[in-house]
Amino acid sequence: MAEDVAIADIAAAVGTPFYVYSAATLTRHYRLFSEALAPLPHTVCFAIKSLSNIAVLKLLGDLGAGMDVVSGGEYVRAKAAGVPGERIVFSGVGKTRDEMRLALTGGVRQFNVESEPELLALSAVASELGAVAPITLRVNPDVDAKTHEKIATGKKENKFGIPLSKARAVYALAASLPGLQVVGIDVHIGSQLTDLAPFEAAFLKIAELTEQLRADGHAITRLDLGGGLGIPYTRSNEAPPLPLDYGALVKRTLGHLGCEIEIEPGRLISGNSGLLVSEVIYVKEGEDRTFLIVDAAMNDLVRPSMYGAHHDIVPVIEAAAGAAAQDYDVVGPVCETGDTFAKARALPPIAAGELLAFRSAGAYGAVMASEYNTRPLVPEVLVQGDHFAVIRARPTFDEILKRDSIPPWL
Repeated sequence: MAEDVAIADIAAAVGTPFYVYSAATLTRHYRLFSEALAPLPHTVCFAIKSLSNIAVLKLLGDLGAGMDVVSGGEYVRAKAAGVPGERIVFSGVGKTRDEMRLALTGGVRQFNVESEPELLALSAVASELGAVAPITLRVNPDVDAKTHEKIATGKKENKFGIPLSKARAVYALAASLPGLQVVGIDVHIGSQLTDLAPFEAAFLKIAELTEQLRADGHAITRLDLGGGLGIPYTRSNEAPPLPLDYGALVKRTLGHLGCEIEIEPGRLISGNSGLLVSEVIYVKEGEDRTFLIVDAAMNDLVRPSMYGAHHDIVPVIEAAAGAAAQDYDVVGPVCETGDTFAKARALPPIAAGELLAFRSAGAYGAVMASEYNTRPLVPEVLVQGDHFAVIRARPTFDEILKRDSIPPWL
């Protein structure tokens, strides 16, 4: 079930594979973060990069969420969902001048600036428009988040932010440039953190920097702490810290500074709100293993092939009591050996035509999908209570082909 809707009923209506999200889970997870930071003044900005469907953004925006965007396209999505510019934070290491103009003319809460060249470009664009761009500078605290190397962002060898040792000099530069208004500090050390210790190390450095910058004459009124709190991808006893624990840490390390706290959770709000549902096409007996060949593929959910990520996989229709589990390699139909979701995964006996659900697929699932092998992007479905709606339809082959054009000389 997804809330009060049978997954099998959705499959019959829209076909497989598809993503399905729970409105109740999205709502609950947003509120957990907001409640964890109270009574500090705070803004919870959902990281659109984790799940960018406009219906999901509207649901969260209507609850009061801000949005963290990292591209012009994500900015346009946030505005299309009805989120006002004053609740949109523009992050990202490579903002273009066109993206800066887009946000300055449409309204923006702040730019999280990542380098001196970006600072100079934003000053020029804002001056050209006769606008003032509110900014934080993203500081790289050189803290090891102890997460996957491809999603760590707070070490000195990562491309993100300004080294802590240069922060005061770059803030002085920012204060001297026209068209800019320094409002705070930004830090983000990585994604899928399952321990609060790296957050504490980073936040203590930010508290010290806040005092130094205020002594230098800067008005530091906001602290943007990024996101990164992890979710449980397995049903083990090792659960990541709760938002309540995170909130207590923020209050202990930064609460005395009198700043508004901004956080940008993505995965913890969206990850366990979603499933990818797929049908088994064939059960193939290999020499030393059994393959479940499903109709979802690496282009629909790339995390296992990209990160070696684990997703729990369960039959949609529960197996009979006492059914003996056996090991399967769960694979997709794409012509890549990397199109493998799991190896030697213990499941009850599975037959062709049965439905499987990939858990914790709400974050970095649909947003990272592609049409590799000319496989249409799969539908996205939102459930609320006992009803559901398709919030992104599966394109037809004709719609896909019409995006191509043949030059006149062929």
